[in-house]
Amino acid sequence: MGLELKPPAAEPSENGNPADAKPEPAPPGEPGGVVRRLYDWADERLGLTELRKFAAKKTVPQHRHSFWYYFGGISLFLFIVQVFTGVLLLVYFRPGPEAYDSVRRITYEVHFGWLIRSAHAWSAGLMIFAVFVHMFSAGLMKAYRRPREFTWWAGIVLLLLTLGFGFSGYLLTWDEVAYFGTKVGIEVAEKTPVLGKPYANLLRGGPDVNENTLQRFFALHVVVFPLLFMPVLMLHLWLVSKHGNAVPPSEEAKPAGERKSIPFFPNFLMKDLAMWLITLNVIALFASFFPWQLGSQADPLKPAPQGIHPEWYFMSSFQVLKVFGNWFPGAAGEMLGMSVFTLGLVLWFLLPLYDTSERRGRRARLATYFILFALGVLVVTTIWGYAAL
Repeated sequence: MGLELKPPAAEPSENGNPADAKPEPAPPGEPGGVVRRLYDWADERLGLTELRKFAAKKTVPQHRHSFWYYFGGISLFLFIVQVFTGVLLLVYFRPGPEAYDSVRRITYEVHFGWLIRSAHAWSAGLMIFAVFVHMFSAGLMKAYRRPREFTWWAGIVLLLLTLGFGFSGYLLTWDEVAYFGTKVGIEVAEKTPVLGKPYANLLRGGPDVNENTLQRFFALHVVVFPLLFMPVLMLHLWLVSKHGNAVPPSEEAKPAGERKSIPFFPNFLMKDLAMWLITLNVIALFASFFPWQLGSQADPLKPAPQGIHPEWYFMSSFQVLKVFGNWFPGAAGEMLGMSVFTLGLVLWFLLPLYDTSERRGRRARLATYFILFALGVLVVTTIWGYAAL
């Protein structure tokens, strides 16, 4: 009788059933073998399977206000665009006495330099706008309540750092508009009670805006703010991943069985990436049809041009200072105006400690009224500021 060769029997699984046993990885020569081995190698070191399991379990609430969730991802994408275009600009930019000439060279001589510079400038403004929208929508959804207090506070710090990015980068072109606009912006900050004057002197590097100021703003823009921004951003993203997306009070009132959600991966992620693609197209359109201009070189000895003003994200505080300056003559009005803004920022920061109840009580209504009032003041005073120029 001949010896019959049989394939080895499958090893039994943990429950003793050979049919449930896991198949062995395919050898490298067979289809998928090399890919499988590479995946196993990376999985052992990076824990890819755990990441896949986590992504599979993560869900995003689905309701009529779900659209506002996308602005967090849009803000992140615009920051990525800022980093990418900023690195390209950094190759040719020269801080100090050569700043203006280097920007002129980028704009008019370097191939597609005008496009990269315009994309950087437009994405900066769009990023600040997206962060503002994200913050107000999160506030109206009560996303600052337990256990998301630190998510809210990290978001406020990111907003302040984003404004710092915009303000510090504005001066780097060293043209006439940037110079006098920055000078006005520092004078606005100088009106802040107690810390305003030493803070302004620290930014300027002295009593006036000069090349020392340019060097300091360059260091802030490319070194200090990124070093502060990245860990806070990682903390914010980790907290959002840990606690999930908040739902508006109208959804919280529904029974748990009536609440809808979609998987984060791949459903919500695909929609988020689609919003990123739309945002990229918006940047491309603005940068192509409305390229960022470069004015004449800054001359501190010349008088400021008519209608000089800070960028739009500081126009609200600029207009409030003008109004209070008209109501109360002298430095008292400007000090009072900045005091009001400082008080508003402090109250905004303390919202999680005030509106702590999940029910629709008196504090919840007052917090909502405060958020709507702050939004109204920001929009009205910004439009008013431009209309008064």
